[in-house]
Amino acid sequence: MIESQDRVAEFKSEIADLRLADPALARDRLLLRLGVALLTIGPLWTVVAYFISHQTKNPLQQRDALVSALIGVSLTIVGGALFLRYSIAGFLRFWMARLTYEQKAQTDRVVGAVTGAPPAEATARAGAGGSALYGTQNGPTTES
Repeated sequence: MIESQDRVAEFKSEIADLRLADPALARDRLLLRLGVALLTIGPLWTVVAYFISHQTKNPLQQRDALVSALIGVSLTIVGGALFLRYSIAGFLRFWMARLTYEQKAQTDRVVGAVTGAPPAEATARAGAGGSALYGTQNGPTTES
């Protein structure tokens, strides 16, 4: 358990050392909110167009309202797609970070088993500079 907490702290420090600003995060939030807004506006637009088409006997106005209702349905579909895409993206980012952490731990265990050293020492001995995930600039090296 202590090793796991140390690994989490090491993982967080490595991510912080990267100092990556994610410009797509603001755009993702904006498009997620846009999807929610379209999911709200689309059905309202459709219902209003339905009532407009049924309150008149003029066929031209009814057809215009039907086209407007189809626009509302289209807005709802686009909003649903945007919401689904960007809400799943947030989950997948978390999943990818967790997968990366688990793969790094597995690599450390394999290197430790091969070299006979504890996992933290095995990674450093393998030439990955304390990170089996990222390696060195020239790639991971092994010392003979």
